[in-house]
Amino acid sequence: MVNSKTCLFLLSLIFVCIIYACDKSTPPGPDDNGFDKTAMLVNYADNIILPRYQLMQQKLTVLQSASEAFITAPSLTTQTELKVVYREAYLQYERIAAFQFGPAEALLLDPFVNFSGGLDYDFNTSGELTGFSVDTITIENNISTGIYDLTSLNRNNFYAQGFPALGYLYFDPNAVDRFATNPNGRIKYIRDVTTRLKSLVDKVAGDWTVYREEFIANTKTNIGSPMGNMVNQLAYQIDLLKGPRIGWPFGKQSGGIIFPTKSEGYYAEISVALAVENLASLKEVYTGSDSGKGLSDYLVALNRAALNEEVTRQFDKTLAALQNIPDPLSTSIIAEPAKVEAAYKEIQKLLTLLKTDIASATGVQITFTDNDGD
Repeated sequence: MVNSKTCLFLLSLIFVCIIYACDKSTPPGPDDNGFDKTAMLVNYADNIILPRYQLMQQKLTVLQSASEAFITAPSLTTQTELKVVYREAYLQYERIAAFQFGPAEALLLDPFVNFSGGLDYDFNTSGELTGFSVDTITIENNISTGIYDLTSLNRNNFYAQGFPALGYLYFDPNAVDRFATNPNGRIKYIRDVTTRLKSLVDKVAGDWTVYREEFIANTKTNIGSPMGNMVNQLAYQIDLLKGPRIGWPFGKQSGGIIFPTKSEGYYAEISVALAVENLASLKEVYTGSDSGKGLSDYLVALNRAALNEEVTRQFDKTLAALQNIPDPLSTSIIAEPAKVEAAYKEIQKLLTLLKTDIASATGVQITFTDNDGD
């Protein structure tokens, strides 16, 4: 049964899609000063987005093979080998995290593959599913009953599949021993989750080959435009970094109550690595991989070179602060709180630059909201 919170989440998604499709009232962006935005969009599509999705497909093929080796012969050896492959696939997903528009938005790729709960949260009950939680109760119930629908649009289902669920199924301290009970049900569920993950990414990657023409043809900056989507996603991903990825497990917005198990990649103990990869990839998106045809170059063309330099420096400062946190984050928020706090503060500064200064300079309207302030 879909609860009220899930209804609100889904209605919000529908509302955003409608706005993106129908809005015609956003004023035109700034004078481009001769900057070739079409060439920039071609660079993003052909040199960044499509190759990253294709590599994601390859990583998931390898993950499926390693997963089969583990579930057919569960042991510490096959588990260790699987962890290396799982980590690489998860890191690659961070490299496509900023492209949750177009085909990915249409298929709800992120909610099904790496659900963060969005920027909505409620910490009144510490056990509530928020942030990068894993719904182990639903997972185990699905395994024991064999009755589940991974396409169902509800919060519990989002939290019972994708990379977070696989992390639990593969690397929970009792993961190997759990195969002693109902091994067929467990094997089937893991296969179903990995197959769905792969099929979703395959579908998005395939759809992008068609969507590409629409993407490169629209050089506007209004709501729903490629540039509007990319600037929004850059800011949104930094907001997720500030919230679910770092801030929420660390106790921000919860009166200092920490939630170690809500860390992204908790069971594989790779939360910091994922955050670093996410941010490094966002910087590449911002610069267009230093091709001369990225958002950073567009900013220079708009006579905002000083702002571009400030943003680039802040990306680097934030990356350095994140890299200074030892993995796993679930341990560091207790053992190294000063390092986590330092990173959190740098993330806040970067978020302000992306969400306010960059959006204003490019004429992009930020269409998402959070409820914790900046």
